[in-house]
Amino acid sequence: MTTSVRADGRGPTSSDAVPRRRWWSGWPDWSGYAAAVWSLLYGAAGVYWSFGGSGYPFAHVVPERSSGSILEPSRAEVVAPLIAVVGLAGVVAGVLMARRWGNGRGRRLLLVMGWAQAVTYCLVLPDYTLLAIVIFAPLFLVFTFTGVPGEQDGIGDILFWHRNNLVILFVGGVLWALASLAYQRRSRGLCVRCGRGGMAAAWTAPEAVVRWGRKAVLVSVLSSIPYEATRLAWYFGYPLGITDAFLEDMQNTDGMLEIGLGLAVASALGSLLTHGLVHRWGEVWPRWVWFKAGKPVALATAIIPASLVAAVLIPGGVMMIRGGNQPQGWGTNYPAMLWVVWGVALAAATLCYYLRRRGTCQYCGGC
Repeated sequence: MTTSVRADGRGPTSSDAVPRRRWWSGWPDWSGYAAAVWSLLYGAAGVYWSFGGSGYPFAHVVPERSSGSILEPSRAEVVAPLIAVVGLAGVVAGVLMARRWGNGRGRRLLLVMGWAQAVTYCLVLPDYTLLAIVIFAPLFLVFTFTGVPGEQDGIGDILFWHRNNLVILFVGGVLWALASLAYQRRSRGLCVRCGRGGMAAAWTAPEAVVRWGRKAVLVSVLSSIPYEATRLAWYFGYPLGITDAFLEDMQNTDGMLEIGLGLAVASALGSLLTHGLVHRWGEVWPRWVWFKAGKPVALATAIIPASLVAAVLIPGGVMMIRGGNQPQGWGTNYPAMLWVVWGVALAAATLCYYLRRRGTCQYCGGC
């Protein structure tokens, strides 16, 4: 049976061709409203802070309670009104996107507003907090019930408000990315779920995807090596890229070098898994995963974690770039600056994986 994309881009014209949908599969329909609600709530917080309300998340605080956001430290009377205005504009833009309004200049303006907010909230304003949460999530769960080792007095000393606010901003950025993507596709008459419906770009052809996908994986793996090498060297007593005094200070701090070693090992394992984005074992579970061996790897199993890691690497790297030279030596910051390259390359490799495996769209019939 053949199907065609509906004029509004919401799926096949034949009702019997539509698979059973779960709530998240309807993201093109609700993401605009969700982004508008998020903007309303955060904009309302901006109004509250403008009138002297407590909890302004970018205020100057003691170093132990600060974040690395580019807005910190800043004055509430200056930034909070801007937050309120942007929030109000976001409410209007989100609703207009959800209601499929706009063409010509109006469409371009909405897309600029949407994508600008997505990039700002996801990649510009956050710091390395998101990356730390992703990496240390299992430990945070343990710390919640057992307490945090060292001088910290509970999990609140690690996940405090200034950092939690950056997670809220990241969630808003994801919602704006979804809303903007759905609106962009729908306003062009494309399938809102797979983006197909017009003439396919040359770079999405199967042979082209394999070619640039392998290059993206190579760049991703190479960009992680400096970080892994320095942390391994420090653990084994070599002050690669740092002063002898700084190495001695880390050696005298319980758990510091062990954490660095763990991060290096996690990075290396991540690089190994990245190869699966362009190899067969990333599509079918290999024999060494005995409980899944021979079964196809679900798209979401690879795409969701890879996309998340790519998204949190970039703001962490941007923060390190802003930090510039450090008195302890180039090894502290410069390898981590490559997180930006790593994140972009990993995102490209993930896109390659999706394009290779997406198959026929269940909603529009495109292939």
